[in-house]
Amino acid sequence: MIKLTINGQPQTFEGDAEMPLLWYLRDEKDMTGTKFGCGIAQCGACTVHLDGEAVRSCVLPVSAAAGRAVTTIEAVGQSALGAQVQQAWLDHEVVQCGYCQSGQIMSATALLQRQPAPSDAEIDAGMAGNLCRCATYTRIRAAIKDVDAGGAA
Repeated sequence: MIKLTINGQPQTFEGDAEMPLLWYLRDEKDMTGTKFGCGIAQCGACTVHLDGEAVRSCVLPVSAAAGRAVTTIEAVGQSALGAQVQQAWLDHEVVQCGYCQSGQIMSATALLQRQPAPSDAEIDAGMAGNLCRCATYTRIRAAIKDVDAGGAA
């Protein structure tokens, strides 16, 4: 039995310990905000936080989350910083198709938690691997720069 915490709630999992966390979240917990994109950790659509760090849930086995805290897009807005990031996404009209945006928001929130006022180079590095087929990268950067992470942390 694997014990973990998802969005502040204790959970237990008795299935295959090697099941990707993404499928546990989507299929077992019905948390469909975390998206399947590529299945090889290259697109970022499946990004969640594991103890506050952005990770790709499509390649992370549930066993790797044992005893740790997982935060998904469903709960990121419960923190002041996460709520600011989500509002910045709306203010800058980042979303077009929206498919990648939960992963983008999760990566941006983790970045801002580590680096409250990132430079363009730090944004590029922190968001690397989060692909957007609609190419809203300039709006993503503007939204990240607009967040007052120092006041939200």
